Amino acid sequence: MDFRYIGRSGLRVSSICMGTMTFGSSTPRDEAFRILDKAYDAGINFYDTAELYPIPPKKSYEGTTEKIVGEWLKTKDRDSIILATKVAGAAAGWFVPPTRHGLTAIDSFHIKRAVEGSLKRLDTDYIDLYQMHWPDPIVPIEESLRAFDDLVKEGKVRYIGTSNDSTYGLTKANETSKNKNLARFQSIQNNFSLLNPRFLDELSNVCKREEISLLPYSPIAGGVLSGKYNNGLYPDGCRFTAYVKNSNPRVRAMADRFVNEKTVEATKRYMELAKEYGISPVTLAVAYSKHFDFVASTIIGARLEFQLDESFAAFNFKIDDELLGKIEEIQKDILYPMG
Repeated sequence: MDFRYIGRSGLRVSSICMGTMTFGSSTPRDEAFRILDKAYDAGINFYDTAELYPIPPKKSYEGTTEKIVGEWLKTKDRDSIILATKVAGAAAGWFVPPTRHGLTAIDSFHIKRAVEGSLKRLDTDYIDLYQMHWPDPIVPIEESLRAFDDLVKEGKVRYIGTSNDSTYGLTKANETSKNKNLARFQSIQNNFSLLNPRFLDELSNVCKREEISLLPYSPIAGGVLSGKYNNGLYPDGCRFTAYVKNSNPRVRAMADRFVNEKTVEATKRYMELAKEYGISPVTLAVAYSKHFDFVASTIIGARLEFQLDESFAAFNFKIDDELLGKIEEIQKDILYPMG
């Protein structure tokens, strides 16, 4: 098992993290336990969840995933696990979450209410990595960081991180932490994959220079890189099959971002490249997302236990310079498939 440290923290994590965002919706509790057990037995010590999970976000789902993870935690030695969760992002952000009646903000009140709820649902007395699910465009970052810093001082949280953040947002937060002597974001959890390499444009430079780790999510682009949406297919039971039929403009826009002419064509070429190397396209995608030195751990997901096998194969497959060059040629030919 390959272990890496998150930022400048003491969190030593497996290079693959087990994500949980379908637990309680498309993945029932018993299957979630099988997935978590399989990950644990494979040597994965890092697990990521959120108060907002599972997806799709619904008031009736709120906190379900954390409850499932909390029940599973009781079957393991708590100190053998690095546990990450998130406070729901601001209602003034990219969408209004159902959490706390759609009034969420990254202010002291909501951060402290959120962490107490997560600790209760997870049935633990500490969270290893507590993350802002997405930024607040209104509340000053200093107020947010002071609230996070309080949690660290109280011992409820070991370290903090951000998610779905921008180069400006990460830099502003990092400089505020330095100048005000507050706990810093040790990580940023953003979308990063073969189909969405935008993190390389500038955020990777901030991470390398400031020793902040990327925790990439959606390394197989929501399943698109498996090839299951190629040839005009929308398989039953799959996320974007449901999203493409959704009347909500935000949900439909997400479907179009992930499944479009450019992503399908790029996926076709990655499938051919994976075949050349004798691996599955999923293995190629996960190996790519964990290849870079600014990445601490890549967050994978699964609805069913058997889906883990191709992702786990990435533990033993390394991207060499020749393969990376072939990947970069595809990325040059088909620029930013996800926009």
